[in-house]
Amino acid sequence: MRDAATLKVMLDATIDLVRQVSRQEIMPRFLRVEQQQKADGTLFSEADLAAQHFLYRELRRVADCPVVGEEMGEDEQARAWAAGRDGLWCLDPIDGTTNFINGIPMFAVSVAFFEGGTPRLAVTYSPITDEMFYAREGNGAYLNGQRLPLRPVADSLERAVAGVDFKRIPKALADRLACDPPFYSQRNFGCSTLEWCFVAAGRLDVYLHGGQMLWDYCAGSLILKEAGGVMATLDQTEFNAAPVWKRPVMAALNPRVFAAWQEWIRG
Repeated sequence: MRDAATLKVMLDATIDLVRQVSRQEIMPRFLRVEQQQKADGTLFSEADLAAQHFLYRELRRVADCPVVGEEMGEDEQARAWAAGRDGLWCLDPIDGTTNFINGIPMFAVSVAFFEGGTPRLAVTYSPITDEMFYAREGNGAYLNGQRLPLRPVADSLERAVAGVDFKRIPKALADRLACDPPFYSQRNFGCSTLEWCFVAAGRLDVYLHGGQMLWDYCAGSLILKEAGGVMATLDQTEFNAAPVWKRPVMAALNPRVFAAWQEWIRG
């Protein structure tokens, strides 16, 4: 396992690369690319491919390890994961591609480094707002150098602002949330990597998503954990016991509010 000093050097280098790819490959294409569609119906663009190619090349200069990227084929992703027990990069070159293509300023670059199947450093960057969220295992979570969370969060579920993605949650649960929500207000930004960070920062109090891929949660789950947050899946209390490729997520920054959120969802 890499020691703390090595991880610190790797984290600093990753932050620099994420800023660089945003400046060179992503923002020059903002509002200038056409959408394309993958076999599963999700969207991608020239900017996604260019950013992934850049990060694939440059991250391996930081640590020469396998890479899992969203825009790879499933077989290639599986081979990289299997080969990456001693070190693995996982990245989403542009999370929120639909927002990016449509000019909605809510998208992010997200990178995590794994050892032994566990994320040990994480970076999520919003190029529009110049907000760099990052964490290193055992060292806390930060936004542009300021320790997270940024503010005190709600101390009860009734006062909570919730981040909820309705698309993938069971219909019965969605109906309950829409008709009789237990929280104060609800938001959805179409960029799950940033939504994790908003929970860690205290901008959202609780979070629910019906199915996130590895690259959607890998960085944000570490950032939230290092900020003091709690997470689980819809059917498992231990978040990391769930299947790695896709997980339904519930989370909160305040453990007491999380307990109430979990009880309400599972009830």
